Amino acid sequence: MRTPHVVAVMGVAGTGKTTIGPLLAARLGVPYAEGDDFHPQANIAKMSAGVPLEDADRWPWLDAIGAWAHGRAGAGGVVSCSALKRSYRDRLRATAPGLVFVHLAGDRALIEDRMTHRQGHFMPTALLDSQFATLQPLQPDEAGVVVDVSGTPEEITERAARALAGLSDDGAP
Repeated sequence: MRTPHVVAVMGVAGTGKTTIGPLLAARLGVPYAEGDDFHPQANIAKMSAGVPLEDADRWPWLDAIGAWAHGRAGAGGVVSCSALKRSYRDRLRATAPGLVFVHLAGDRALIEDRMTHRQGHFMPTALLDSQFATLQPLQPDEAGVVVDVSGTPEEITERAARALAGLSDDGAP
């Protein structure tokens, strides 16, 4: 039997991490953790005020997510986490070496449209440009897959599950 992956659903704000993450976890039969819940209150206050986080703000958040992912090793799990920079993903993998990424990617106009229609989220649309400027896509040596975010949440989840099924146990395609 194949060991379930621990998956980080990544991407810029508005790609659907919080929607796809739980759907993917349910599909895989593993627990889901919302990455935003790992943010200290100071980070949420900054983002709510339209102030982008600095790397120093992110380290404790990434360490907390990495610890959760490490605790799920061998059992599987899905966590949402923007993980926009390679250094952030490297930090997560330092704590959770088997972590696999599902990079939700899509057209900026589609993502901005989705952001304008969502309710009750602290990330304003104004920060989308900084998110795209920061994004460093997955590199060939990183365990993970890129999944297009067009279509319904169910279609996106199906694409993600199929892509993950095609990975080896170490996350290589």
